[in-house]
Amino acid sequence: MAQTEQQEEDYGYNLFPERNSGKFQKGSIAESLFTFNHKCQVMLQFAMETSPYAKLLLGAMKSSGCAVYKDRHFSCEDCDGTVSGGFDATSSQIVLCQNNIHQQSHMNRVVTHELIHAFDHCRAHVDWFNNFKHLACSEIRAANLSGDCSFHNEVSRFNFGLKKHHQECVRGRALRSILAVRKVSREEAEKVVDEVFDTCFNDHAPFGRIPHDKKDAKFAYRDFENRDRYSANL
Repeated sequence: MAQTEQQEEDYGYNLFPERNSGKFQKGSIAESLFTFNHKCQVMLQFAMETSPYAKLLLGAMKSSGCAVYKDRHFSCEDCDGTVSGGFDATSSQIVLCQNNIHQQSHMNRVVTHELIHAFDHCRAHVDWFNNFKHLACSEIRAANLSGDCSFHNEVSRFNFGLKKHHQECVRGRALRSILAVRKVSREEAEKVVDEVFDTCFNDHAPFGRIPHDKKDAKFAYRDFENRDRYSANL
């Protein structure tokens, strides 16, 4: 991608140094022998095959005419230590930070989070670079629907017990994601998140609900798989 240095900084490309370095050619011997990369590829495959969150999103994207292919649309790369993944809209590719993802549960969440961005890119033609509200909306949806703010994850972060805690977690994580990839003030980011929060928080596509845990996600995936059967009976 031909991004200027200023664009890289403004849009968060500096967090993903291998996007422009050309350090490894995809499928090269150097890459295949790179331990982090191999582990990342194995965990990605497992997530795509077993995570009900990922399976639903992959199915929904295929139904929307945006089929996802592992070798084309995912890339395991070294990243800045502050991020776990990203969605590169210029290449329609999900970046998985192989040096920062070490557990399968973490991989499942990152894959789901970034697939939500990819789904939004497919269905809503998001203007990631020029429309701040579009970016904020997708970040709210990703935090809300990916399991990032599940009770289990929040307890592990020692964050719990607040009224409307899920909403506050979603708001906070969306805000942090925006600040990581855009050079804007916290006040400006908070203003945009507040403006779109209610609408985007209540947009549960393609899950049809907030999948608070794996059990919820399994029910949502079952309903998605049976959607044609329901329609046929109407």
